[in-house]
Amino acid sequence: QVQLAESGGGLVQAGGSLRLSCTASGFIFSNYAMGWFRQAPGKEREFVAAINWSGTNRAYGDSQKGRFTISRDNGKNTVYLQMNSLLPDDTAVYYCAARYRIISTQSTDFGAWGQGTQVTVSS
Repeated sequence: QVQLAESGGGLVQAGGSLRLSCTASGFIFSNYAMGWFRQAPGKEREFVAAINWSGTNRAYGDSQKGRFTISRDNGKNTVYLQMNSLLPDDTAVYYCAARYRIISTQSTDFGAWGQGTQVTVSS
């Protein structure tokens, strides 16, 4: 059974940092590209970051470039999202997702999703 479990969300002041983690089980993690998406109330799901199966290729949404870093540890079946210089506009539920092999920025390309973790940035 494929499972993705996010953790690390919480409440932080603007300018602060958080590190999200997503631990996978039920599939061969090292065969999958991983992505982070977010959804704020009343808004569509938005691409945040993605990383290919080996960690050698990364992609970021325009508003995340220079502030967020995605990484993975295939030995721990975990993908991370380091978020720095957080803004109130970063407030959302953050989801991790898995896609076989090839990196993508499109949510429809990812077949497995976690339940999400809430990130709230206060001004």
